Amino acid sequence: MGAGYFSRFQYEAWTRIPEAEVTAIYNRTESKAREMMAAYGIPNYYGDWREMIDREKPDFVDIITPPETHEEMCAFAAGRGVHIVCQKPLAPAFETSRRMVENARAAGVRFMVHENWRWQPWYRKIKEIQQAGSIGVFTHLYFRMRMGDGWGERAYLDRQPFFRDYPRLLIYETGVHFIDTFRYLLGEVTEVFAHLRRLNPVIQGEETGQVFFRFESGATAILDANRYNEVESPSPRYTFGELRIDAMGGHLTMDTGANIRLKPLGQDARDAGYARADVNFGGDCVYFLQRHFTDCMLSGREFESHGEDYLKTLRVVDAVYDSAARGQVVKDP
Repeated sequence: MGAGYFSRFQYEAWTRIPEAEVTAIYNRTESKAREMMAAYGIPNYYGDWREMIDREKPDFVDIITPPETHEEMCAFAAGRGVHIVCQKPLAPAFETSRRMVENARAAGVRFMVHENWRWQPWYRKIKEIQQAGSIGVFTHLYFRMRMGDGWGERAYLDRQPFFRDYPRLLIYETGVHFIDTFRYLLGEVTEVFAHLRRLNPVIQGEETGQVFFRFESGATAILDANRYNEVESPSPRYTFGELRIDAMGGHLTMDTGANIRLKPLGQDARDAGYARADVNFGGDCVYFLQRHFTDCMLSGREFESHGEDYLKTLRVVDAVYDSAARGQVVKDP
């Protein structure tokens, strides 16, 4: 359901999952849907998503439409017993997202959030390093993002023009990925302190900010994010930035080429070799997420990004905006 900018990554990834078949597509603009149909072998088009669900009777729907449409679509699908993968942002407000998750649970359908960041191969490798104890317990994470797509009068118009009208942008649309990934690596957030700012007057929301996080483990993290200024990288959207993690037994770094280096205390740094490729989006993370969804559907296992868990990420998103508005630390989001 949907044929916008990001949807092509999802359609392409589904073509590589033999257990799944895309039987139909809905989009309000038929010409865009027809392009996807031709590119990915989708047989049927609908201009009415309700009709599509009722006639196709799918096992699940993959919802890739704007956030304000998600609650109604998810409620309708759940009412028909259709399982759901829903793109983030889930909804413009937390309470709407909570209702979506509760409605799916009450209807007895499975609900997964399309949160693909944690499926990027570099984060899976970092988790492997963490679990192996190669540099000990992680104590601090620092991530610097400079996207360079938010300056000038045409900011975001060529790829995602709706970004210009979001009243909340950096954290709501992009920072949420990092928050979820930080939770994946460091556990639950216990407090946040944030400074957010808009640099480009042609957009409505913020595109720049620094956010401090503390976690239950005592670990800390800083997200230093900016979509206005540029980074000296040929592919700023590959890793979206640079990372350093300090640990009790050393540290690791990751550059914009996804090269990870380990530096145990008192030892020389070494490369952490691992498989990755600049395929689809973000190292093929869309495929890995959809592979995970399919495996869980067939086996009955729980999704990593199930609805109830993702609400924890969204509570932190709201806490970041609350902190920035009040200039104060927000505890226990």
